[in-house]
Amino acid sequence: MSHTPHELSEEFPDKTDAIHALKLNDAHFAKLVDDYHEVNRAIHRAETNVEPTEELHEMEMRKRRLALKDEIARLLAAPAEG
Repeated sequence: MSHTPHELSEEFPDKTDAIHALKLNDAHFAKLVDDYHEVNRAIHRAETNVEPTEELHEMEMRKRRLALKDEIARLLAAPAEG
């Protein structure tokens, strides 16, 4: 399956340009995005049984993804510093 649900471009379709710009200019934001993609893909592999995992571990990964998404959303909503 090539489509991974919960990609940031789907979660924040109106913020793709801002995400790209922040990734280039903010190392912390870039790390958050990388971490989000890593955990999102791990969840997808677990959901599709490519890499089955314990239910508790999958739940913890989902919590981590949500925390990362919340932090990314907070940074996207913050007024641009300049």
